[in-house]
Amino acid sequence: MNVEAIYSGTVTVIEFLGAAVIVFGLIAAFVYSLVALGRGLGVAVAVRSLRNVLGGSILLGLEIFVAADLIRTITVAPTIENMLGLGLIVLIRTILSFTIEIEIEGTLPWRRALLTSGATVIAAGARQATAAKKATK
Repeated sequence: MNVEAIYSGTVTVIEFLGAAVIVFGLIAAFVYSLVALGRGLGVAVAVRSLRNVLGGSILLGLEIFVAADLIRTITVAPTIENMLGLGLIVLIRTILSFTIEIEIEGTLPWRRALLTSGATVIAAGARQATAAKKATK
């Protein structure tokens, strides 16, 4: 069997996994949102759940696609043009990941530490745990 064919097949499988992560994340995001609405947690919680799960699955899918592009560039055709193309793809996907993370978190990464202290994080976790207990009763 040809080594190039093995690498090409591997890249195809990895790209399929990246697409599957995004599709399943989309489905899970809607399911979690509907569950939140069904439990009476409110539209704000449902929308936040939708955004967080969908954003997280898109971020993971993008990372998987970058891995596939990296494997393709290094193994199939390691030319300068392909390396520059890979660099551009990684740059674009990094910017997309950065903006999606800002959308999920609601703040710039370097501002997050200024907005939340350790006590705030612990208090938010305790509130979520209490809300989850009340919702299951």
